[in-house]
Amino acid sequence: MQLNIEQQEAVQAPLGHNLVIASAGTGKTSSIVGRILHLLEQGVRPQEILLLTFTNKASLEMKARLSHYTPHAQYIQAGTFHAIAYRHLKEVYPHLGLKQPRELGVLLRSVLETSTASHENHFYSAGHLYDLHSLYINAQSPESFGEWLCARAPKQEPHALIYEEMLARFHALKQEHHYVDYNDLLLLYRQDIAPTQHFTEVLCDEYQDTNPLQDSILDALKPPSLFCVGDYDQSIYAFNGADISIIGNFTRKYPHARLFTLKKNYRSSPAILELASRVIAYNPRLYPKSLEVCKTTNPSLPTLLEYDELLAQYKGIARHIARHKGGYEEVAVLFRNNASADGCEASLRQLGIPSKRKGSLSFFESKEVKLALDVCAFLSHPKDMVATIEIFNYAPGVGASLGQEFYHALQVMGDGDSLKGLIAPNDQKPFKNPQMGLFAAQFSAENSARFEVPVGFKTHALLNHPKITPPMARFLGAFFSLCASAHALEPSQSIAQIAKSTWWEAILEKLGAQRAKNKDGSLDLQRAQEVKAQIQAKIALLANLAKPYHSLKDFMNAMVLGAREASSGEGVHLLSVHASKGLEFKEVYVIDLMQGRFPNTKLAKQSGSLEEERRLFYVATTRAKDHLYLSYAKQDKQRRIAYEPSCFLREAGLIASKP
Repeated sequence: MQLNIEQQEAVQAPLGHNLVIASAGTGKTSSIVGRILHLLEQGVRPQEILLLTFTNKASLEMKARLSHYTPHAQYIQAGTFHAIAYRHLKEVYPHLGLKQPRELGVLLRSVLETSTASHENHFYSAGHLYDLHSLYINAQSPESFGEWLCARAPKQEPHALIYEEMLARFHALKQEHHYVDYNDLLLLYRQDIAPTQHFTEVLCDEYQDTNPLQDSILDALKPPSLFCVGDYDQSIYAFNGADISIIGNFTRKYPHARLFTLKKNYRSSPAILELASRVIAYNPRLYPKSLEVCKTTNPSLPTLLEYDELLAQYKGIARHIARHKGGYEEVAVLFRNNASADGCEASLRQLGIPSKRKGSLSFFESKEVKLALDVCAFLSHPKDMVATIEIFNYAPGVGASLGQEFYHALQVMGDGDSLKGLIAPNDQKPFKNPQMGLFAAQFSAENSARFEVPVGFKTHALLNHPKITPPMARFLGAFFSLCASAHALEPSQSIAQIAKSTWWEAILEKLGAQRAKNKDGSLDLQRAQEVKAQIQAKIALLANLAKPYHSLKDFMNAMVLGAREASSGEGVHLLSVHASKGLEFKEVYVIDLMQGRFPNTKLAKQSGSLEEERRLFYVATTRAKDHLYLSYAKQDKQRRIAYEPSCFLREAGLIASKP
């Protein structure tokens, strides 16, 4: 295979401790493949080579490339730290039960609920405690968990010993049932390595994102030769325990280590690379490096797109992309925060441009948008059982089974039309063996007013269901009022009616409370207001999408067709910056470059740093091969927020520095 001089020097390095600094677009994968081929040529047996990658997809791609050059590729062990560990341990421990963090979180919650302290203020939820303990294990701190936790969160000191006791019981339960999580895999593998695992060389890809637990695996393996490849400027996983000091201290840990730097960038145009390098230079240089551009032309210069308002930004970018009239597979929109992609996805769909999303929840898959579309389906499709059940599942105490009973009742009372069965029912009795439940019996003329049920709904046959309760009745009554007022309106007006209804207001309160809980289980009132504002912004965006349509059926059909195109695997890539790692595109848009959003100052204070945010910006910009667009908005009218441009735009020289 063809390699440049720098790559050849790294590939042909003697066995020992070798670190290759491979910046974006410098041929890292080619160098790793070349190194393995060189080892095989030198007589190293394929079974004595271990390749550790950041994702299993990367290991499969590298082995596929190797198979073009050698039949021995199939014998090389390759995969993530966890995949390699599991592959080994399942042979040694046949009863091992690997569980997802979510599943083990349920087990931990069952343990925490046995403690009276779990109801106290500031006591961590099971999910948060599980995540924190995982971070602690990844950090391989010499302190106890309680000491480590109190150093990070002093207010938790009263609960520290209780957490340790609960975690001990949790781990005992895991052992009893042979459950292991991802960290347990590595701990067991590290313990079990010595007798059986012997490798001449271990290659470690994406070395900059290694955490201390993974690094301890490398120490335990004790290979005669270690070949690590990474780029400190692309270390972006601190929130997951990655420790940039591991790559930074490589030459101190191994005094005789050799250091190689790949300088030739084959991906980006000179102008794009110059901008990315200018910004990342504000971070400390762990090892000296300077990139050489192999492309000789600039198809276009990096361009700043300024917009007066947030929604105008998303629509403007969609129109900018639409000028291609095809070739959308080579276009990517990158965002720091998941919410940033909603407007772009909706705006692209409005113009008929397909898109696919990775690294966040789709705008059309969010709970609130799905629910609003379910209401639209209820108003426009007489027999949509799924939409009806999904809507009624939001009622207190209503599960799928009871929701289905309500649907069939509406069908009976509406002669096959659920909407009619709700707002203009016939005289049929929908329930077999009708009996007046406790609440229904109370629903007499002299008593029913206190349940705040609309006048037109007080005699509705749904209220005769034996399992009906006051909260259910209020939910159904509010939904009745919404449907009565919204069913005859234009699509955009119907959605606006949903957003301002008392029924939706209760949904807002519920979702706001769910998403604004603090780590200790208390409610962050300010965050709850922000969540509700974000939800209303999504519904306003949906109403805006509906404006061109004259019937809800046409609108719903357009959304379904658009969703099918979006999920077909073709179109503009909508990616979080983390999800874009390792990818490249002809044209890249990095959006919402406003101070507070990118850099995300809140996350920078919690688990990362401004330096990590800058590395994220570097990763985002270096995904572009030919065209790079950086955009920001001056305000969010919906939430009445004024924005300052990102400091990275000033560092890039696209905006003048403040005097």
